[in-house]
This record gives sequence, C-alpha cells and structure tokens, in this order.
Amino acid sequence: MSARASPALRYLASRLATTVLIVLGAMVVLFVLTLLVKGDPASVLLGPQATPEVIADFHRRMGLDRPVHERLALFLWNVVQGDLGRDVVSGRPVLDRVLEVLPYTVTLTAVAIGLAVAIGVPLGCYAATHPGTRGDQWLAVASVSVIAIPNFVIAIYLLLVFSIWLNWLPVLGTGSGGWGDSLVRLILPSTALALSWVGYIARLMRTSLLDVLGEPFIRTSRAFGLTERTIVYKYALRNACIPTIAILGLGVGRLLGGAIFVEIIFARPGVGKLIYDAIGTRNYPVVQGSVLVVVVLFVLVNLAVDMSYAWIDPRLRAGQARDRADA
Repeated sequence: MSARASPALRYLASRLATTVLIVLGAMVVLFVLTLLVKGDPASVLLGPQATPEVIADFHRRMGLDRPVHERLALFLWNVVQGDLGRDVVSGRPVLDRVLEVLPYTVTLTAVAIGLAVAIGVPLGCYAATHPGTRGDQWLAVASVSVIAIPNFVIAIYLLLVFSIWLNWLPVLGTGSGGWGDSLVRLILPSTALALSWVGYIARLMRTSLLDVLGEPFIRTSRAFGLTERTIVYKYALRNACIPTIAILGLGVGRLLGGAIFVEIIFARPGVGKLIYDAIGTRNYPVVQGSVLVVVVLFVLVNLAVDMSYAWIDPRLRAGQARDRADA
C-alpha cells in the first residue's frame, strides 16, 4: 500500500487481515473442540440398538472414519465454499437451519444493545455532570449491582415478577399475532440481556465524560462563555462516546452468549437454543456451523465499530486532512 494512503485505509487493511485470521483460527478451534467432546454421536442419535454396520455407515456419512487432518482440511474447504455441512438428524443444510433462527437472535441482541445505550448513556452523563452527589452515589451502587448479576438470573426474576406474579407481559415464545405481539414479547428477554450492560455503559460514560470535561479545549470553551449544556452535549459527549462505542463491539459477543440462556428461559427460537439442542444430540455439524456464524457476526460487528472511529475520532479525521494537504 502507498505511503500516502490515509490512516483510515491503512487501518482498514490491517483490520481486514486480522479479521480473516480470526475467522480462520476460530474454524480450527471449533474443529478441535468437537474432537475433545466425549461420546460418539452415533450412539446418541441411533440409540443402543444400532448394529455395528449401521454405526459404521453413520461414521462414513459424517466423515468420522477419515484421518483427523483430512477431516480438518475438508471442513475448512467446505466452509470457504459456504457449505457448513448437513444436519445429521434432519438431513437439511446447516446454513439453512442457522439462517432460519438467526434473525430472532440478531433482533434480540440489537434491541438489548439499543436499550442499554438508551438508558446507560443518559445515566452516565447525569453522573458525570453531578459528581459526588447522592444521585451519583446511588447510580454507582446500582450499576455495580446489575453488572454482578448474571443475565439468566435477571431473566428468571423478570419472568416471575412481570409474567407470573403481575401477569403484565406474556411469558414464552415470539408471538404469532403480528409485529405488535412480537415486540411485546421482546420486552422481558431484551431487558434481561440489557441490564448488565446498562451498568457498564453508565460507568464507562461517566469516567470518559469526566476525563473529557477536564481537557484544555473544554476550559477554553467555558472561557468563551459557552453554556455548560452546549459544552457537554455538543463538544464533550462526542469525544466521550469513543470508549463506549469500543466496548459495545465486545458487548455483542457477550450478549450473544447470554442470549443462549435467555432464549432457553423464554422458549424463544434462536441460534443459542439451536446450539443447546445440537449439543445434547452430539449434532456436531450444527454446533460447528452455528458457532462459526456467531463468530463471524461478532467479528464483523467489531470491524464495523473499528471503522466508525474514522468518522467519530477527530484525531483520525485530522490525519486524513493532513494527508490530503500533503498530496
């Protein structure tokens, strides 16, 4: 790449290369982990009455009779071609099964992130603009409390309180009465996923905003007579959001992991429940394909977050402007 290439392009190229290596490494790790799992899938799926001939045929169809290095090479080659294998129970392509339930998990995760940002950012801004007050202290206690509670525990208590005791919200499933019913059934599971990240975002936003408010350009803005509201929400907040955006990329992975328990508790279809059911039946192609799709989704979201720095971070934009001027 040319020495005059902008910092954003150089950063994009390096991140793309890293993304490819991460996905490749994840594929190898997934394959190795399936080798370490105890138990023969044939004995689980075919039952104890299966004859040796039937078991041998099953091993042949799944490729379990091949050497490990051949199975790994075949797995990698099929994934590169977009073939994640076939469900050994139904015989359907794994990719089709994953794509059927992926929208449910993506929707749940996206709504949870939206809730976390919509609640956590204002709370963090309030705590940063009112440091040391009683409200700031209460927010600190509440934030640490929700961070410490696992998602599945929050999900169980939300279900008990709002669905069983108060009978305000439906309990299970995704609904079949239109988008309104589906949206209502998203409230409890998305809240269970979002609450811990509300604490993370609020604490991170408070710390980051306090740091930015101590910068020299903020003191200069105050010297020019700008109102505190303008300084905080027009100038300081954008800079303070950069660490929060970075942590959201990592949050996608944790939320996808938490979605497994939430989908099981609320009987929702999704990738998490698909993986859970496939593990119980030693359905290795479904496990490998589902986890690989989640890994790719996580890596792509983090790549998009990293690329957003070119728009948000003024230092990177300034570097691009200097490069254009030099050219």
